[in-house]
Amino acid sequence: MADATLFFSLFTTLLAIINPLEAIPVFLSLMDGKGDDERRATARKACINVLLLCLFFLVFGNVLLRLFGVPLSMVRVVGGVILMRIGFDLFSPSPNSMLSGGKGNGGDVSFIPLAMPIMFGPGVIATVIGLTSLVRKSDHLIVSFAVVVAAIAAAVLCTYVSLVYAKKILSKIGPQGVDAATRIVGFFVSAMGGGLIFHGTVEFLQSYGVLLGGPPAG
Repeated sequence: MADATLFFSLFTTLLAIINPLEAIPVFLSLMDGKGDDERRATARKACINVLLLCLFFLVFGNVLLRLFGVPLSMVRVVGGVILMRIGFDLFSPSPNSMLSGGKGNGGDVSFIPLAMPIMFGPGVIATVIGLTSLVRKSDHLIVSFAVVVAAIAAAVLCTYVSLVYAKKILSKIGPQGVDAATRIVGFFVSAMGGGLIFHGTVEFLQSYGVLLGGPPAG
């Protein structure tokens, strides 16, 4: 049950932050004039890049936590602040957003700007490190990490499918539908960030015995 909860929480959070619906118009703009085969190849490469980046920070982030003894509570608080900012940006997008970048690249856009920063950014890093660092407390470390990897792969797969069928999805829901969905996602991402800040702050205070539930004095 705990593994299922971890999978669902990480999968839904990553999918919300990656936000394939927001990436769709950007992807179509970058791929304007390209054939279906090239669009699929670019979508595949971009999603593989996102998957590799997630796995890198999954391992490297947790190694840093162990090596430098960074408290999980602080990771949650900082990650929560980042998530809240991303959520507010999604809810009230500004003209100077990432949607305007990258078209003039003229080369391979599968890594920059499609994978980074459009789909993979600080919010994803904070989520991977903040949520999966809970695995350290698990009694089944290998199983829990396998669940986390599966959740990341599932979120990336959904993103890939969304990009492959980008034209059909955009034609069905339209630009206004994408905008509405993005704003709804932004609200929930902000709520997730607020939750991380709250729980991180409570855990930090408990660790110093300020609140009940912390370690005994002395």
